[in-house]
Amino acid sequence: MRKAGDDEEIETGAVAIENVGGRSTAVRCFSKYPLKFILPRKVGSSKTDAVWIYTLTYGGGIVSGDRISCKLSVGSSCTAVLTTQASTKVYKSVGSKCSGQILEARVGSNAFLAIFPDPVTCFSTARYFQKQVFRVSSDSSLAIVDWVTSGRHESGEKWDFNLYRSTNNIFLEDDQPLLLDTILLDKEKVGCVEGYMQDYQVIAMIVLLGPKVQHVQNLVQDDVKRIMSEQLLHPSTTSSHQTKRNSDYLMSKPSFVASCSFFGPERNGLIVRVAAVTTESVYKFLQHQLAPLEPMLGMPPYG
Repeated sequence: MRKAGDDEEIETGAVAIENVGGRSTAVRCFSKYPLKFILPRKVGSSKTDAVWIYTLTYGGGIVSGDRISCKLSVGSSCTAVLTTQASTKVYKSVGSKCSGQILEARVGSNAFLAIFPDPVTCFSTARYFQKQVFRVSSDSSLAIVDWVTSGRHESGEKWDFNLYRSTNNIFLEDDQPLLLDTILLDKEKVGCVEGYMQDYQVIAMIVLLGPKVQHVQNLVQDDVKRIMSEQLLHPSTTSSHQTKRNSDYLMSKPSFVASCSFFGPERNGLIVRVAAVTTESVYKFLQHQLAPLEPMLGMPPYG
């Protein structure tokens, strides 16, 4: 019996981007149930050289037991964006069935791949894993957003799923690991996930790697420092208050928390981690931080 998270999956989709006549062009696009790709012919101005790939699932979400396995290759000097049309909904699990998605991507020399999905939203009792493996050249560029919400909190479901595991691994062509990262929220192991998350309803990770996003790295670092300085000096009065008292003032918990750290032997990769009380605040953060990529991509990410 195949275990949740096994890498040997039946391929349900593949896209190959190559340089044809000096432009990034999809030379292969294949998908089958429950996955579908949409590739618009034109995004942004005619000067934009980027292929946008929208993914969607039949039925509007991932059903218990669904397995999606995709391969994506971005050839030398090409640009591609993989995104979604809405949040990825993971429906309730049937018994112990686990749903999952696996993406294997290769990014060529001087190429740029952006992964900009809407958040994953797991329903109560859902069991879900996703794994993304990127193989890059020394001068490839990557921008990855990976995020998850607490669920249908407007219906009273807050971190009420049974399992969420998200893995992002980046390797150089010689299999040297640049980043090995996994987020695991397992109700069986930690009990009440909501208790650990407290009021935070969203967690997100942004990865920026390579020469084409270096200017964005610098801007993000400066913005995160500014945001956290403001949050710590003037934390939100709308978030729940901690009971710590120091002298005569009450310290409240920030409604938005972010941090930055470098990775890679040359420290040319930046990872940003975010926890927030609202999904809207993360959307605004992503819009602002990734806006400088619009000239390369043809459209503002999360615009």
